Amino acid sequence: MTTGGDAARRLDAVILAAGAGVRFGGGKLTAPWRAGRLIDGGLAAAFAAPARSVTLVWGADASVPETAREWAVANGVVERLNLVAAADHAQGLSASLKAGIASLAADCAGAFIFLGDMPRIPHEISSALAGHLTDQTLAAVPTYQGRRGHPVLIRPDLFAEVAALQGDQGLGAVLRRLGPAVAEIEAPDDGVLFDVDRPGDLAGLG
Repeated sequence: MTTGGDAARRLDAVILAAGAGVRFGGGKLTAPWRAGRLIDGGLAAAFAAPARSVTLVWGADASVPETAREWAVANGVVERLNLVAAADHAQGLSASLKAGIASLAADCAGAFIFLGDMPRIPHEISSALAGHLTDQTLAAVPTYQGRRGHPVLIRPDLFAEVAALQGDQGLGAVLRRLGPAVAEIEAPDDGVLFDVDRPGDLAGLG
């Protein structure tokens, strides 16, 4: 598989946004940011990706899906937004990841995985990842100063391994065993690493 032609038109994006934000004190993804909410940054990055659909997986905070829908309506992309509830989100990150992957269409040629609390992801990185998903690679990840970040783009070959994850495991557990089958693309800045854990992390975001 390469991402040329028809395959490139069958990429989808998933935003993991089901956590409780305990370290933030709750309500993290709907916290005020710029003229909107923190989740807006993650939504903007996901919708900038070369993806035909964006699936937002929610759970602990019931206000997240409506906040996401309002953003999508305001930006004219609501027809590409899917909302999926992870009923077992309390079991950890793997539950959200599995719910998102399981919801994708059967002909999906690759899935971008975004995290909802990462508002500074450079929008151009997703297209760069897509360009490196070839017959020789099972996944593509951005890096900054030697560290891997998000979003991660994975081929359907890995979906079964994602379905087997348990607890608070994310894609790192899957990617570590792949070796050279993971393409690493240098990002232009540390937005691929930056996430919001506590209220103080919002300082300086603008």
